[in-house]
Amino acid sequence: MQTQTLHENLIRASENGSLENVERFLQKGSSIHYKDKNGRTALMAATQKNHVSIVQMLVEAGSDVNTRDNNQLTPFICAGANGFHEVLSIMLKYGVDLKSVNRFGGTALLPSSEKGYLKTVQICLEAGVPVNHVNDLGWTALLEAVILGNGGRLNSDVIQILVEAGADVNLPDRDGKSALQHAKDLNQSKVVNILNKDYKVRNEGIEKAISFYKNDRYFEAITTIDYELESDSENIDLYFYKGYFLQEAKRYEEALVQLEIAIAKDPSDLDFYFYTANCKRLLKRSEEALAEYEKACELNPHATFYRYHKSNYLRELGRHEEAVNEMDKLLALQPHRYDFSFHKANSLRSLGRHDEALAAIENAIKHDPTNPLYQLHKVQSLELLENNR
Repeated sequence: MQTQTLHENLIRASENGSLENVERFLQKGSSIHYKDKNGRTALMAATQKNHVSIVQMLVEAGSDVNTRDNNQLTPFICAGANGFHEVLSIMLKYGVDLKSVNRFGGTALLPSSEKGYLKTVQICLEAGVPVNHVNDLGWTALLEAVILGNGGRLNSDVIQILVEAGADVNLPDRDGKSALQHAKDLNQSKVVNILNKDYKVRNEGIEKAISFYKNDRYFEAITTIDYELESDSENIDLYFYKGYFLQEAKRYEEALVQLEIAIAKDPSDLDFYFYTANCKRLLKRSEEALAEYEKACELNPHATFYRYHKSNYLRELGRHEEAVNEMDKLLALQPHRYDFSFHKANSLRSLGRHDEALAAIENAIKHDPTNPLYQLHKVQSLELLENNR
């Protein structure tokens, strides 16, 4: 029992960000391979909280970056899905399987593309993660970025570097629709131009700042934007990128100031509400973050992107009842989006409502009967239903 407690202490210290305790427990003989009840190693616990120094210590001690937890997630894919690019870069030096996939059959490139993590996408592409890999939903990183994106600034930047890296703009999803057709249907005019390789030249200062940002030169990126603002203080794109670079530099309060200036200048631009919400999430101000998502939903009730991310955050917070309500709103808007039914089923299972979870999964299967992911979850739902009778 004492040995098990020692191993669990290492996981707790890794999750809490205590570098000194991690080092102490390793010296006492804690196993870097031990898994908790959720299948997490100490490395996964540190990765989930973006504790860069602890990740570095654990991989140097021999932690496996490809070990899966109970959700079939590896530390590498977890880092990619959350935009933890410093952690991602460390792991690339320790035998990462670039073709490893999550429970949706997606590589680290897919969730990072969906969420607009520009630098993470860049790192994945430069490392050699396949750009045209197709997940179990029938989506490539490009399709995921278009279908689940908002056509906004960073989303468009991500789509552009995917196209420049060789993403096939004509590769169809399971319904036979290409990324270009999806972008047209979603009225994403900027994305349509990018997919047609008709790139609009941005403000020269923004281009220069993004180049600095991609090379981890945050000070130069922010200074470049400040220089542009001296002569163009009404350009809200400048406030957006300054806010984003400050956020990436972990200067969240300063980032919020820039994003809120932009909102005051143009309250109808939904991009700012999304990134303001993200800053408040990082500051652990959950109610304020949820309120920002809701503002965007109210301003454009048909833009599913913001409600989808609100529901994801509610699940992250363990507020599954509210997450189910958000998914129902999404399905009312887009009943053909069987991935919404899948997420709804996961929350229902967490709530112990297994009959309803099974019905939601069967709804997803009805739309996509050959998807192995949905079939697997149907089997699991049936087992849970039987075990709870």
